[in-house]
Amino acid sequence: MSGLAFNELTVRARELRRTIRRTAEMLRGSTVAVDDYDPTAHGSLITFTGVTGYEEIERYWVNAPFAFVSINYDSVANEYLYHVVEPELDDFEVELLDRLFSDLRESLIYRREMGGETAEALLRDELGELLEVYGVEVDPATFFRLLYYLFRSFRGFGKLDPLIHDPHIEDISCDGYDLPIFVYHDEYNDIGTNVVYSEEELDSLVVRLAQQSGQHVSVGEPVVEATLPDGSRAELALGQEVTPRGSAFTIRKYADEPFTPVDLINYGTFGLDQMAYLWLAIENNKSLIFAGGTASGKTTSMNAISMFIPPRSKVLSIEDTRELTLYHDNWLSSVTRDRLDAGNDITMYDLLRSALRHRPEYIVVGEVRGNEAMTLFQAMNTGHTTYSTMHADSVQTVINRLENEPINVPRAMIQSLDILSIQSLTYVGEERVRRNQALAEINGIDQRTGDLDYTTAFTWNAAGDSFHKRDSGVLDGIRRDHGWTQSQLLAELRDRKLVLQYLRENGISDYRRFTAMVNEYYADPETVVSNVEHTIDSPVAEFD
Repeated sequence: MSGLAFNELTVRARELRRTIRRTAEMLRGSTVAVDDYDPTAHGSLITFTGVTGYEEIERYWVNAPFAFVSINYDSVANEYLYHVVEPELDDFEVELLDRLFSDLRESLIYRREMGGETAEALLRDELGELLEVYGVEVDPATFFRLLYYLFRSFRGFGKLDPLIHDPHIEDISCDGYDLPIFVYHDEYNDIGTNVVYSEEELDSLVVRLAQQSGQHVSVGEPVVEATLPDGSRAELALGQEVTPRGSAFTIRKYADEPFTPVDLINYGTFGLDQMAYLWLAIENNKSLIFAGGTASGKTTSMNAISMFIPPRSKVLSIEDTRELTLYHDNWLSSVTRDRLDAGNDITMYDLLRSALRHRPEYIVVGEVRGNEAMTLFQAMNTGHTTYSTMHADSVQTVINRLENEPINVPRAMIQSLDILSIQSLTYVGEERVRRNQALAEINGIDQRTGDLDYTTAFTWNAAGDSFHKRDSGVLDGIRRDHGWTQSQLLAELRDRKLVLQYLRENGISDYRRFTAMVNEYYADPETVVSNVEHTIDSPVAEFD
């Protein structure tokens, strides 16, 4: 650091100390005693009168009572704005906050080892003690404004914190210095925000996100793929080496509450008939691959249908980034790991080979894209039921990818796959939606052409936003295995549709309650069907 810069910092620090000292001299001997914040007694922490030139469409809290989001629309530009609203600080509070940042950093490092307190309680205690040391008396609203920004900095994600806490956001994207953050919102799709990072702020954030994920990012290694502490995936780029407009990141948020089959039906991704079909297929150990483009919902669907796995079956999942959440007692979750010190990388291939020694009945692999696919198909050929995802937009593309570099699965092994689900992010009218384009069944190798033969059991009709059923070889196989008549097979499918319709009509989409109901069905299907069939409002059509 140059002498001039050092002198400037010294002067600024001296001025800040003088301000604190003057205030302390006025309020010497004061104490801070703040109860839990009560807006009726302490007043609002936020003042917001709207965004000039925009019409507010809606607002909702993301961290009440400290931060909310205002969704605005500009009719001239025909665009939406995602506006984060947080408490405003006056000049004195800004100066006080800077001092508190410095003093608290050292104090928290010391007290971190003490334990016994939540992070918020510890920070609140430290804030109160420091204000008493300073001799500064503040009203409750000021105290909680300061507490919010301190907690946001030390335990949260800084300016990014409201976006991380917003359950309506799926992706957060930053393209460079002094550029607005963009988010993918489940209602408004891609939308710009009022959150902007300067060069210093953004570089610091990217380094911090990497460190929180146990990764290292530098000018020498400017690109890092990381998993944040909450399970969200982050792709980070530091500086202008590979991203000319400056440091950049994209965060794919991790959902605390996973989608269930009921959610997928409600959103129109699948219909009742398709979900009953998948339920019976999973129960009968049919292997599936979910394919689609980026953000088509393939991992979400795989996670959801995994909730149909019978309750005592041993399940083993393998992922690059933790995304799967199963409410299943006999579930072993494993995640890949980059090399630490002198150790080796632990890849999906390594984990899959190890998984087979655990004797799982169901293997769920986050995504196949390399040599792990060969082991996955070997597992299929030896009787293991497997689920995975792939990036591909059609059945033929999936087959081509599997047969060619770098995956190279022999055609004879691919025929052990039972079902391919093809999903897409598309439009119904002006609404952007996720739809299952097709459920295809692999029928084996055509003896005349030598090509893999497949048929589609379900297809999506875009014009009517509806699903069309066709004959199913998978269902015929299940019928033969059980010795059922066609009427018995249709009755089994109808029973599952009844249960799903009951869950849908009663709003039972929480994955714990959903899984409990499925497990209850496995234990006593006749009783469950008898209890639900007279309670549903909408008649369930026969599966024909």
